[in-house]
Amino acid sequence: MAAPLSDHEKRKQISIRGIVGVENVSEIKKGFNRHLHFTLVKDRNIATHRDYYFALAHTVRDHLVGRWIRTQQFYYETDPKRVYYLSLEFYMGRTLQNTMINLGLQNACDEAIYQLGLDMEDLEEVEEDAGLGNGGLGRLAACFLDSMATLGLAAYGYGIRYEYGIFNQRIKEGWQVEEADDWLRHGNPWEKARPEYMLPVHFYGRVEETKKGPKWVDTQVVLAMPYDTPVPGYMNNTVNTMRLWSARAPNDFNLQDFNVGDYIQAVLDRNLAENISRVLYPNDHFFVGKELRLKQEYFVVAATLQDIIRRFKTSKREHTSSTISFDTFPDKVAIQLNDTHPALAIPELMRILVDIEKLHWDKAWNITKRTFAYTNHTVLPEALERWPIQLLETLLPRHLQIIYEINQKHLDRIAALFPKDLDRLRRTSLIEEDGGKRINMAHLCIVGSHAVNGVAQIHSNIIKTDVFKDFSELEPDKFQNKTNGITPRRWLLLCNPGLAELIAEAIGEEYVKDLSQLKKLNDFVDDDTFIRDISKVKQDNKEKFAQYLEKVYKVKINPSSMFDVHVKRIHDMYNRMFAPPSITVHKEGSNSTLCTPNRYHMAKMIIKLITSVAEVVNNDPVLDDKLKVIFLENYRVSLAEKVIPATDLSEQISLAGTEASGTGNMKFMLNGALTIGTMDGANVEMAEEAGEDNLFIFGMRVEDVSEIDKKGYNAMKYYEQIPDLKQVIDQIKSGFFSPQQPALFKDITEMLFKHDRFKVFADYEDYVCCQERVSRLYQKPKEWTKKVIKNIAASGKFSSDRTITEYATEIWGVEPTDLKIPSPNEPREAIEETARALKKASIL
Repeated sequence: MAAPLSDHEKRKQISIRGIVGVENVSEIKKGFNRHLHFTLVKDRNIATHRDYYFALAHTVRDHLVGRWIRTQQFYYETDPKRVYYLSLEFYMGRTLQNTMINLGLQNACDEAIYQLGLDMEDLEEVEEDAGLGNGGLGRLAACFLDSMATLGLAAYGYGIRYEYGIFNQRIKEGWQVEEADDWLRHGNPWEKARPEYMLPVHFYGRVEETKKGPKWVDTQVVLAMPYDTPVPGYMNNTVNTMRLWSARAPNDFNLQDFNVGDYIQAVLDRNLAENISRVLYPNDHFFVGKELRLKQEYFVVAATLQDIIRRFKTSKREHTSSTISFDTFPDKVAIQLNDTHPALAIPELMRILVDIEKLHWDKAWNITKRTFAYTNHTVLPEALERWPIQLLETLLPRHLQIIYEINQKHLDRIAALFPKDLDRLRRTSLIEEDGGKRINMAHLCIVGSHAVNGVAQIHSNIIKTDVFKDFSELEPDKFQNKTNGITPRRWLLLCNPGLAELIAEAIGEEYVKDLSQLKKLNDFVDDDTFIRDISKVKQDNKEKFAQYLEKVYKVKINPSSMFDVHVKRIHDMYNRMFAPPSITVHKEGSNSTLCTPNRYHMAKMIIKLITSVAEVVNNDPVLDDKLKVIFLENYRVSLAEKVIPATDLSEQISLAGTEASGTGNMKFMLNGALTIGTMDGANVEMAEEAGEDNLFIFGMRVEDVSEIDKKGYNAMKYYEQIPDLKQVIDQIKSGFFSPQQPALFKDITEMLFKHDRFKVFADYEDYVCCQERVSRLYQKPKEWTKKVIKNIAASGKFSSDRTITEYATEIWGVEPTDLKIPSPNEPREAIEETARALKKASIL
């Protein structure tokens, strides 16, 4: 095999990052200088790094705009079925580098910036993360948008343009401190405001019965202002749209009969309306009883459905028809609900069809069910979203009526199928009576959708046989599995270019759009040169990350040691948590890096414990550089892009049956980390793909957990029988890690003994033994790297392109295409020719 290219050669020759042509470089330099001068009104004498970033961003955006407009022209001409992905979270991260890669401009931009005497990495670091999500749910949505565009689907992401995203986490004296994420303070060069598409959203009021049916009156109106962000596919000229709504108060908001004093107050009161899009709630589960959260959920679906129906009515097909018929609506519109947060879209579409469009209930319900599909993201019944009846009655009185009617017709059907089975009626009702009347939003989603999917095979099985068993028995064909995936563009080409290029040299470049081709790497498992090259790429990534840690965290680590990384959220809901036992592992040559962004009392205590352990370990002269514990604050997409390529061992250690899927595990696997984990979530399928002997699997299986649940979990038994575990817990209890406050971590130890939902002690001993196997293999670099290659080769299944292809063909009723939309410099007639070719091929 040929030796890897030098950095300079890579900049000149790498084709998967775009070809460096003299004309391309010259055009980018001209665009850069033009935007610096005319858009930012600066020259090189006074421009800052931020100005240079904005000049480059606007230059790259110029290359997007023509393709963006051309894509919408193409969709108008071809009139495909459109897919709408509704999510309260889109965790996009940074946009610049991802856009350059997908447009094939990366190398030309690198060269242009180099010739301008600037540093590309410095400019990329200026960009704020678009932190409009908490973690997996929002990042999954972002990966899906990338794949939909790459697969040529006419798809749109709809969400909220939060003014403040997920909070910035700072660690001060070992404690988490939250700071506002004012991500828009410098502006966002990637979005385009669309005030011409501003729409009214109604709240409160009452329902009036009229001769023409129920009418929702005396409402408060908030305006939804759309901001569009382009989403480019990979090298196919497709640029789709993510539309995020921002709340605006109408001009007549509370201004009736004012005098000057009232006018001032009325203007100030506008904040009450605009607060709807002010801040992202800082958790990806249910925020109990918060009216503002419910307003957010309705706000996004009300604006989105108006927009979807406007687009449906103004399509080329409808323009040529004298009347508008909703009969074809499900044939032209597919709406995917990402978790229960957009569940109110179901009663909202019914309200529009029945109250406004005057369709008969049964016809409207048929259209609604055929239009919606629902993705479930949790196996924990108590984590499912529920809203108090009283809150809905106040905020959305007409929707409550519609939900009652949906529920009555649903229960009538259950009663007819299962006479006298009152318990089944109670279990499947949309309205729960226990602890006050509440609407179970997951039940609403299931009843109102034609497809329900889990996000990993084990998760989908659990929701069919346990969580939603009654519904599955009623409509078994409705329940599906769609194992999550990640986009290889961001999570390989962007974050790990050295590995991406090494793979391209070995098997060609087609894997970028067909990740299953990574299987070809199995031919190189015993190739000494390839083994050496893979090791070198990993070592280079580790050294780069070590430099970053030293610069940012002032911690010096040994790049030759194992980087053992645990990236996971800590929850404290109903006295439950994910406890990271990895903090107790002490092994030679190990760097335990634990990254976990969250809040609440127990979660904050765990963070304090980790930082306290770090304080002891990192200052122990005996350990020197053999062991370091580092808590990386403010974990986010751009930090993940640095951490993941440098990781040797990925910790995926949830209790079997509690993790729906996980996508971090996939990112680590693709980037050459080995996994230590339980048979939970997507770990199960990773083990199937790579072979269980190529992962470090430990702990109980789902059936073992069920057995313990039947007998009753006794934490004390494990504490008394496992000396290592007893020592660790005694150290925490005695104040070994908190000598100034010996009882500081009492809440943690009490929780572990009295109400640990995740049974940490039960898996502890097996985990420690498994870590010993890890250490032994790490001492054999060649054997370790062979397993790394096998894992990378087996990671093809976990591309979001595969996931979206399954959604498209099995739920949405659309076909992906590798067709390239005519580029902006081709005449408009090229679109019509391509549209005719598509119809002839019966793709549409």
